[in-house]
Amino acid sequence: MARNAEAVFELERTRKALRAARLLHDAGLLQDSLSRSYYAVLHAAKAALVSAGISVDAHDAVKRLFGQHMVTTERIEKEYAFILRQEQDDRLLADYDVTYVEARNAIAERKGIAHTTMTEGS
Repeated sequence: MARNAEAVFELERTRKALRAARLLHDAGLLQDSLSRSYYAVLHAAKAALVSAGISVDAHDAVKRLFGQHMVTTERIEKEYAFILRQEQDDRLLADYDVTYVEARNAIAERKGIAHTTMTEGS
């Protein structure tokens, strides 16, 4: 698949995951919302990597290669690597720790960051 087409597909997955995260959040399904929010960020990171000619599937590899090829080279600000790491950590807690209670303020903040990022990228 051509790089540009793959990046477009990844961005579409980003938009869908972000929409699902919003719907789940609004329905009070916060742990599921965090999971979808993570996937929105993951697919956005994959789109950036694909655009740079790097195809990757494994979650940890996306995180590592995003830092190595996008942040270290200053193609993108460090804050986005932090967001990717934080989203992954929160997703793991939300999905696997039955005692995890997410902070509504953090979710609302991330929702705002994701919306701003997608709006600027459109």
